[in-house]
Amino acid sequence: MSSEQSGRDGAQNPDARHTEVSTAYLDQLDEERELAMRTSVHPGSSFDGAPSALRERLEALVAEDGQTMIDLMLDLAEHPEVAFEEHRSAAAIAKVLGDHGFEATVGAYGLDTAIHAEIRGEGGDAEDAPTYAILSEYDALPGVGHGCGHNVIAVMGLGAFLALARLASEGPSAVPGRVVFLGTPAEEGHTGKEYMAREGAFDGLDGAVMAHPYGGYDLADQAWLGRRTLTVEYHGHTAHASAQPFMGRNALDAASLMYQGIGLMRQQTPPSDRIHAVIREGGERASVVPDYAKLDLYVRSQRPETLKDLSRRVEDVARGAAMMAGVGVTVSWDQHPPSLPVRTNEALTGRWVEAQRHRGRDPLPYGVVSPSLAASTDFGNVSYRVPGIHPVIGISPADVALHTREFAQWATSDLAREAAADGAYGLAATVLDTLHDRDLAAAVATEFEELGGAIDVPSFFD
Repeated sequence: MSSEQSGRDGAQNPDARHTEVSTAYLDQLDEERELAMRTSVHPGSSFDGAPSALRERLEALVAEDGQTMIDLMLDLAEHPEVAFEEHRSAAAIAKVLGDHGFEATVGAYGLDTAIHAEIRGEGGDAEDAPTYAILSEYDALPGVGHGCGHNVIAVMGLGAFLALARLASEGPSAVPGRVVFLGTPAEEGHTGKEYMAREGAFDGLDGAVMAHPYGGYDLADQAWLGRRTLTVEYHGHTAHASAQPFMGRNALDAASLMYQGIGLMRQQTPPSDRIHAVIREGGERASVVPDYAKLDLYVRSQRPETLKDLSRRVEDVARGAAMMAGVGVTVSWDQHPPSLPVRTNEALTGRWVEAQRHRGRDPLPYGVVSPSLAASTDFGNVSYRVPGIHPVIGISPADVALHTREFAQWATSDLAREAAADGAYGLAATVLDTLHDRDLAAAVATEFEELGGAIDVPSFFD
């Protein structure tokens, strides 16, 4: 092929030459992970937890509801609903609760598709009764369906709650305290749990637990970044771009300067920080100096304090770009409440690990899978109010990424069905252990306080 012909073909099909993405970094992470897996073992838990006979009965009760949970998991996958629109999904979950004799409130804590149900075992009516919540998510992604596996999350949480409820019905002393089921909508791109929290959903709890599907691995703990959203609007002055450009003030210049500014700033930010931006608007005709430009940004970091600092720096860049271009600027944070990083409670995590080992799994400790492969979840907001865990459980091969159609397919697979049962038992056993073992419950509370205790999430970024 001549160089001339090659050039023409490249112009006609630029993807073949310019858009191939290297996997070298992911390959490096794979090698590091495989090496770490040979020597890394989670320490598990030194606490006794609940009596073994109760855990055995709990496991049997999880299995008895197995087919019901699978049917619900497949039904949710077949009828995905996006954030705040999960009416059918919420009704399906409430129906299963009703079929088991539990009165479920749909439309709880200010959200039409949130769900609340609870059980009270021995001592559960007392104001100071130990109280733990089990959470389910069930919103899907636009165009992708359950590409994050929330249909699996839904049945892990529901299956755990129902098993504990049936155990309590066999003898109130088997579940000494109160267990709350919370159906939490709108995690994808939103912070449904924060809206619920501001209406009191997590008040009076001693802890909250949930688990999330993952690609390839069971992880006792994984990095989850805090996330804020930002919209920046620049306001300039139109002019004829050729005859009188000096009479204009170019809003697109400011947007471009900001985009470049945050790119340069990345060199001086911690490795865990993330900034994503798009220029949504920037003019309509090249012959007119644009008087309006708009950017949307995500800002993420691994600690609440570093997220606050990164937010301040990004806003400085936005305002500095406006000064350089000679335009006005409007900075609007958090169309929806921000999400905080997840603060994992190690005492609770140890019991989850022991429960998973009983099921034939062996969750890896933090750091075996690189913390740089991190997303965000509104469970972080819960974990800074009460002790919590958010482990992940494998339902697909390691090379299948979340938020893809491929992962949505795996969310109905045999691996997903196994994970749903294992996860339901793990969540239920973790709660049961903590209700029975006073030393464990004290360790959970002490650890939470030593890490800083609860923070005032709504006012944190003020």
